[in-house]
Amino acid sequence: MTETVEVTVGIDIGTTSVKAVAVDEHGGVLARARIPHTVNAPTPAVFEHDAAAVWATNVVEACDTVSAEHKVAGIGLAAMVPSLVAVDANGTPVSPGILYGDHRGHHPDGEFVGFLRSLEQAVPNAHAYWPAQAVASHALCGAAAIDAVTAMTCLPVFGADGWDAQWCDPARLPELAMGSAPVGYRRDAPVAAGTVDALAEQLVAGADSPGDVLVICGTTLITWAVVEGWPEAEGLWTIPHLQPGLAAIGGPSNAGGLFLERVRALTGDPADDPSHPDRLPLWVPYIRGERTPRHDPDLRAALVGLDVGHGPAEVLAAAYEAAGFVVRHHLDLAGTAPERIVAVGGGTHVQRWMQALADAANLPVDVAAIPEGAARGAAWLARITAGLESSDWAEARRWARTGHRVEPRPDWAEACNRRYPQWRAACDSQSEAAQ
Repeated sequence: MTETVEVTVGIDIGTTSVKAVAVDEHGGVLARARIPHTVNAPTPAVFEHDAAAVWATNVVEACDTVSAEHKVAGIGLAAMVPSLVAVDANGTPVSPGILYGDHRGHHPDGEFVGFLRSLEQAVPNAHAYWPAQAVASHALCGAAAIDAVTAMTCLPVFGADGWDAQWCDPARLPELAMGSAPVGYRRDAPVAAGTVDALAEQLVAGADSPGDVLVICGTTLITWAVVEGWPEAEGLWTIPHLQPGLAAIGGPSNAGGLFLERVRALTGDPADDPSHPDRLPLWVPYIRGERTPRHDPDLRAALVGLDVGHGPAEVLAAAYEAAGFVVRHHLDLAGTAPERIVAVGGGTHVQRWMQALADAANLPVDVAAIPEGAARGAAWLARITAGLESSDWAEARRWARTGHRVEPRPDWAEACNRRYPQWRAACDSQSEAAQ
């Protein structure tokens, strides 16, 4: 007798690509798809997607690609936050999709309010205003819905009783799915409400004990140190962990793939490595402002200490090191006692990044075996919606997989210890100059 395989699909709308995976009940990937897309950023102030293509067409294509040879029990969605687009009565985007960090989010009542007010002014006759999760959900099953976690990122428009009418007519905002019931169906497969990519990533990462540090190495670099209690630190965010009694402290930075891809393009991505650990310049990595811990959209990147002996290899190595120093800075501010880093996301494919992370933080890095963490986390939530799992999200940790461990190199870790205070001073100087 052939054993029935329970297959769910998870989709992750990222800044530079849509990823989808079909997974079995053990979290093994049976099929995967990746559809790259561009970001419209003509100036550092603008950050947009072609929402019709990225949040709808590409999502459907990726979903159908990985579903083609499987009977799918459920479909889950995840996407970056915040985002927002104006749509017509058919749910078709009629404006660019505004992304996190765009200047239109600079509003005293929060980024989502800024996006909403900007779109209300630009497209006042729009039928509704939806984030990426709702656009994708509508494209898949005809229902524009988001989960409670995504709704929380829309504060203060989202309140204790749902959408607050003082900010916007609730009918012009997406449906709120406050439980795990399906929001619709695609080819008989129930579709779960869209959630936040970082939460989906956390579900299956395996960073579940005090001393663990989850580092999401994507276009955005996100650091979450797992701690007991509820610590707070200036400039950082504290969020609940899935495990009882634990929290995560840290936050997102623009020093991830957004910064590193630019430096790779500028240097030609040289294959050779620096000849000596003490011969690197310093990168201030704030290529389009910074989120945590500095919260300053006007910061810009700078290369400090460049001399005639430095070549492309040293300049690129300094960029990877700067991304590692950003993680270390978050951990220093958090006052935690880190023991290891759990690295997830597309950047885990880049061995130089993983090694620089270990060296700069002077911590071992356990690299996830499967880079599509957010898509796999969405596939886990699809299992709950399909009735294949209980509603205990923490059970998703059984899908955690470590591919390999990267240890700090002693000579490079020592050099990083010497350079780190200089890097902090360079970043502080750049911040002061921007004020």
